[in-house]
Amino acid sequence: MRYIDDDLDNKTILITGGAGFIGSNLAFYFQENHPDAKVVIVDSFRSGEKLSNGNLKSFGHFKNLIGFRGEIISGDINDRDLLLNLELNYKFDYIFHEAAISDTTALEQDLMVKTNVNAYKDLLELAIKHNANMIYASSAATYGNAASPQIVGREAPQNVYGFSKLCMDNLSREYMQNSNISIVGLRYFNVYGPREYFKNTTASMVLQFGHQILLGKNPRLFEDSDKILRDFIYIEDIIQANIKAMNPKKSGIYNVGTGKARSFQDIVDILQRELGTTLSCEYIPNPFIGSYQFHTEADIASTKEALDYEPKFEMEDGIKAYISEIKRVFEEEVK
Repeated sequence: MRYIDDDLDNKTILITGGAGFIGSNLAFYFQENHPDAKVVIVDSFRSGEKLSNGNLKSFGHFKNLIGFRGEIISGDINDRDLLLNLELNYKFDYIFHEAAISDTTALEQDLMVKTNVNAYKDLLELAIKHNANMIYASSAATYGNAASPQIVGREAPQNVYGFSKLCMDNLSREYMQNSNISIVGLRYFNVYGPREYFKNTTASMVLQFGHQILLGKNPRLFEDSDKILRDFIYIEDIIQANIKAMNPKKSGIYNVGTGKARSFQDIVDILQRELGTTLSCEYIPNPFIGSYQFHTEADIASTKEALDYEPKFEMEDGIKAYISEIKRVFEEEVK
């Protein structure tokens, strides 16, 4: 689906984190809908390097970009030489900044702030030099345990990831006041959809439950999962928000969700209907009580106003659209 009528011929678009989940979906959106735009991807790609929690430092994977015909650069956004190369050898019109240490359980505060905050400032300076509009990934993690609905301005991050994203937002507001480019921060809620598999254990529970069911295993949920609610949003609506943020009515920080909270039990029930299974659910004690969000729901009024954003996918629609990909990944990567 094409979300803007703008002519992007001869425009150059930079996507950082372009081999990741959201970045790769953006890359293919442009390739399919604006084939005459030049798309440049920067991604550090995965290596064997791990964080202290045992998770990979980078989730970027070449398989997310199979079929992509644009330019791909392997590099780390913390590398000043890389940023200088981008500054001197390209002229960007739009920058989509998706690269980050995105693991909410990461303990490396120094790496998190360096990568998510300091490197972002360098990219903002690049955007200003190129007169390129900036669209970047913020996060609902900025809200921590704030009461629903989550509203921009009522943040209380509970981990260093959420803190780093809030720092990005604060930095952005400062630049909004002193630059001529548009700057839009998008606070993603719980995203699911194609090209997330290589996030490993941080992939959505939609995918993880789907694969449990396809393996014939009883879905395992925390006790009272019908009362644990999240704003789950399908990747297509994330892409819609990003594209509409290219030329917003107003720079700002905006929530990107559906505005509706759904339960983890809902996910399993919808998956079972789509997959034609009737497996019994197993309920286990929730070890995260006290450090766990039990309800998230995005207030998207300002997003609708500034970006002309309107979510298209209820959870039933999103899972239905996703189910064939869940099966394909299961056959090719899991089984």
